[in-house]
Amino acid sequence: MNPNEHGKRVSGLFDNIATWYDFLNHFLSLGQDIYWRNRLVRTVRPGSTGTVLDLAAGTLDVSREILRQHPGLNVLSMDFSRPMLVRGQKKVAGLPAIFPVQADGRALPLPDGCVDAVTIAFGIRNILPRTDAYSEILRVLAPGGRLCILEFGTGQARIWQGAYNFYLGTVLPRIGRFFSKNPEAYQYLADTILAFPGATVLAGELRDAGFDQVGHQALSSGIVYIHVARKPL
Repeated sequence: MNPNEHGKRVSGLFDNIATWYDFLNHFLSLGQDIYWRNRLVRTVRPGSTGTVLDLAAGTLDVSREILRQHPGLNVLSMDFSRPMLVRGQKKVAGLPAIFPVQADGRALPLPDGCVDAVTIAFGIRNILPRTDAYSEILRVLAPGGRLCILEFGTGQARIWQGAYNFYLGTVLPRIGRFFSKNPEAYQYLADTILAFPGATVLAGELRDAGFDQVGHQALSSGIVYIHVARKPL
């Protein structure tokens, strides 16, 4: 499948589960997704532009958390799935500093060096090739700006003596299928986590793309990782 076909497939999957997305995020993570997003936004460092790009913004939870922690910033919230953004707009009513825009992470409709930071929560593994996204993120970041990624760790690592791996490969798709009535969407989620590279490999990708000061931290025994990388000065 070429990257454009992959992007359309992913967008279609998320379009179809937009109604259930928030509920299932909280249910399937036992509420930990709220904590994970909070930790992600703590790595954001405002700068001279006063603007942050929340890429793969989904239903705008991270965008809202950015404003909660950093009042006064402007947040550009971009996602390939319009129904996800529409769903999220109800949460940010009365917050005029959040600007939802449908966009492709491989071709951002932004000028060079216009944002202090880019956040992307559970979205980088959905963009192929990732190198295109890294290139665009570097372009729109101001010098010294940060890329802050929240992503699942590789499902190839045994966590909690394999209990998490069983949950990921067997239980999660069944629960997602029951609630969302979309058997493909949550199987896709499990498959992409299982195929995703480990944290050190992803760090290598970021360095190869041109970022410096690359680091990562495991949360919840390595179920998720926060990755931070800087655009060189």
